[in-house]
Amino acid sequence: MSKMHSFHIPVMGLGFTVDSPLKVARFGIDSVVSIMDDQLLEEMRRIYSGKLGIPYVPIEEKAADARARRVREYLNFLQATVTGQIRELKQQAFGEDKEIDTYFTLLPETHPLYQVYRRMQQATGAERGALEDELRKAIVPGSIDVNIMTKVDKINYDKEGHALPREYSDALAALRGFAQSEVKGGVVFSAGMNPALYSYLGEFSDFFPDRKGRLKKSIILKVSDYRSALIQGKFLAKKGLWVSEFRIESGMNCGGHAFATDGFLAGPILASFKENKETLRQELLTLCQQSLEEKKLQRLPESIRPKITYQGGIGTAEENQLLLHTYDLDGTGWGSPFLLVPEATSVDPDTLDRLLAAKKSDFYLSRASPLGIPFNNLRTSSGEEQRKARIDRERPGSPCYKKFLSTNTEFTEKPICTASRQYQLLKIKQKAAGEISEAALEEILDKDCLCEGLSAPAILAGGETPRRNLKAVTICPGPNLAYFKGTFSLKEMVDHIYGKMPFHLNADRPHVFLKELQLYVEHLKNEIETAVPENARKFENYVEKFRKNLAEGISYYQELTSLWSAENETLLAKLKEQVSGLTWELEQV
Repeated sequence: MSKMHSFHIPVMGLGFTVDSPLKVARFGIDSVVSIMDDQLLEEMRRIYSGKLGIPYVPIEEKAADARARRVREYLNFLQATVTGQIRELKQQAFGEDKEIDTYFTLLPETHPLYQVYRRMQQATGAERGALEDELRKAIVPGSIDVNIMTKVDKINYDKEGHALPREYSDALAALRGFAQSEVKGGVVFSAGMNPALYSYLGEFSDFFPDRKGRLKKSIILKVSDYRSALIQGKFLAKKGLWVSEFRIESGMNCGGHAFATDGFLAGPILASFKENKETLRQELLTLCQQSLEEKKLQRLPESIRPKITYQGGIGTAEENQLLLHTYDLDGTGWGSPFLLVPEATSVDPDTLDRLLAAKKSDFYLSRASPLGIPFNNLRTSSGEEQRKARIDRERPGSPCYKKFLSTNTEFTEKPICTASRQYQLLKIKQKAAGEISEAALEEILDKDCLCEGLSAPAILAGGETPRRNLKAVTICPGPNLAYFKGTFSLKEMVDHIYGKMPFHLNADRPHVFLKELQLYVEHLKNEIETAVPENARKFENYVEKFRKNLAEGISYYQELTSLWSAENETLLAKLKEQVSGLTWELEQV
């Protein structure tokens, strides 16, 4: 994370943040680009090359190592462009309402450089010149980080149908593209541990300390709890690989895929990280230093520590500050609200209109993902309209061109996608033969093509039409977005985050902790209502464990509210009332 801001913009879908560094990095704001869809990255490099008037040499899909090369070249393009933006910004004159002024006015009022900027505005002569020089030297870009979803790692094949070596799988090839690029950011791994992918990190020197003990590229793990962080961190540390940041993400109160834990809530999870922060650092550093010595590589500085950040459902400056101060966090992630900021993300006009018109009930947890993981969705999206229209025409499913989520081998030797037309028509035949139930078929028909739907908005927002005219957009906002109305400038959103000029959100919006608790209670009720367990006793134990964890989380929140300062009296009163209501609701489950 850069030294400028205490928040970052997490990855959103395949396309919503694919070009965010071009929009926000020059203001010192970190953002995350998905590098899972190399076809989209190639399209974006082509589109932007045309707009900026720079040479574009395409990398054909059948070219050797095309996936890694496409990732590398797009990231190099981002790095070169942002470097040029920073160079131009530094040359601008202060006081003329240019981007160099925006850079500093976006900072929180407590930031030292914001104070220097304010002094510079009042200064004259030599003093002003000295302060301007100080500010120019302090300008640094936000980090260009990348995301790899570890579960999206299909094996690829050559022209003869033979499986290619492991390093040509989707995730490993994407990692190779990042590792070989000129970007100095971090790679964010999400969705759990992939041993082959993690081990492959050791093939690239940029993930190890240089002669001064610095890391050119960093490793960032998105985790759901402390135990997961420790297990994954140790796996990497034993290979001499240091985790620079653990990004704790709410299991339910987030966008994209929802990885529901067994009822473990954000508050207690954050408390465990705070309590064990030094233990985590010491255990990982000891293992890492030992491995580096064995490899005869430069050791890390003994003072190094992993950053701890949180993301998922944060909506107000008060919540942001409470999280930072209560849990001694290094930063927070703000995702879905930035979908309403055209200066920061790529959302096509039609989808933006649909978001603005959506009701709270239109944001829901769906079965759309071919990975079989609950997926946050918008009922009124053009992607949902297309999915239903195909079913009505008795042509369910999607033509499968990209095949990133092809994991099913029920009918074929080579994996196919459960959202594909091929798979869904085969399941309809099974239903006609009486081999599966109507409910089982409905669950399959809920699957949607995320490869096309999540990449289309970036191309549409760029003023072009996706290949094969596949214009339907799937969007995956978190439930928190239902409480934001209107579009915002980058400055308006950043000012809201820092409490300079907060938005008036919907009055019924629950506190970030309580919204997550609410979602977990709803999830548990749905599990009980819809489950058809093979092992009833095992399911009963799961439900009891889930309820117990939720009850312990509620007790934690009840105790926590008594420790918070009186300046949040209104917030605390509302929080206590909501906790009480959800306690009663949990008891009725």
